[in-house]
Amino acid sequence: MQPSTSAHNFFRQLPTPRHLLFLALALSALFLLGFPGDGPLLTAEPGGLAVQIAPPGTALVPQSAPVATESAAERIKRILAEQRANGSGQAETDGSDAYAVALPTVQTTAVTETVAVDIPAPSAPPPARMLVWDGQPRTARVPVLMYHYLSVPPADANAYRIDLSVSPDLFARQLDRMQAEGYTTISLYDLLAHLWEGAPLPEKPVVLTFDDGYRDNYTNAFPLLRQRGMIATIFVVTDFMDEERPDYLTWEMAREMLAAGISIESHGRNHISLKNRDRDYLVWQALGSLETIEFELGVRPRFVSYPAGEFDAEIIAIFQSANYWAGFTTIQGATHSTGDPLRLHRVRVRNTTEPDELSRLLALDW
Repeated sequence: MQPSTSAHNFFRQLPTPRHLLFLALALSALFLLGFPGDGPLLTAEPGGLAVQIAPPGTALVPQSAPVATESAAERIKRILAEQRANGSGQAETDGSDAYAVALPTVQTTAVTETVAVDIPAPSAPPPARMLVWDGQPRTARVPVLMYHYLSVPPADANAYRIDLSVSPDLFARQLDRMQAEGYTTISLYDLLAHLWEGAPLPEKPVVLTFDDGYRDNYTNAFPLLRQRGMIATIFVVTDFMDEERPDYLTWEMAREMLAAGISIESHGRNHISLKNRDRDYLVWQALGSLETIEFELGVRPRFVSYPAGEFDAEIIAIFQSANYWAGFTTIQGATHSTGDPLRLHRVRVRNTTEPDELSRLLALDW
């Protein structure tokens, strides 16, 4: 018996195994590439080894495509370019080695009195203005004294702690001797203005600096300075202040001192020697301390004291690129020049430096 024509046509329309194979491949492709609609796409990473869910419109980046990252060295170049575009930072003029810079603005908020005496108004750093090196080489003999602790060392102190400690009583007698001999404390900004522009200085200028930013700089040194209308510079370790270590200044203390004419400058982030470090680490130190001080105090530091007094050509290059104006070492001496502002000298004050010895050091031509 022969099948009917309609039945024969039905069986002829059934898919063959070859058709079924093509249908399976098509469904597999749709599964991998994603079905049309508003839902998430199921996509395969290159190589077919992983899948991920991505929202509509997500563009997958091929694994071979490089991911754009900005190194610390590239970041410092970008920030400096932005500073120049905004009219600050180091500028090139006529191909000469001229620097166009703005001095920081000193806060003028009221300060709570900490001692019950008549306190003369301290001479504050100069207001914000342009300072341009006129290209004239200059030298200046200005002693920059280097202090650390301003307290009596504990009974179990080691030799280093003892050597770096000046008692409040000795410090007071040193200040009185300086004033009796006609010395006037100036800021590092005054010193640089003299070197770059020939700005006048008092007859017997002296700069007081404190390394590390110990809390006794606020509790002991600051009142003694204010009583005499004298100023100083404190090189702070910014990470120690952020961590609120009890032996170091707080940012609130730094703000109070800044308002009274005390300059706050950089001593790095964590007081680790910077020698033999790679460029990115040095950039992290130079920019990190700079940005932290600027954020907390509203002024941009322009001077650095190298941690442990150690420096090399790479360290100097990085801090110069970050537009620090000058760097201070622990090399003994009192003469500075426009030719090497990132290697300036200081005069170390020890716990044995009695007023007579300090007077001798201040008078040396070195």
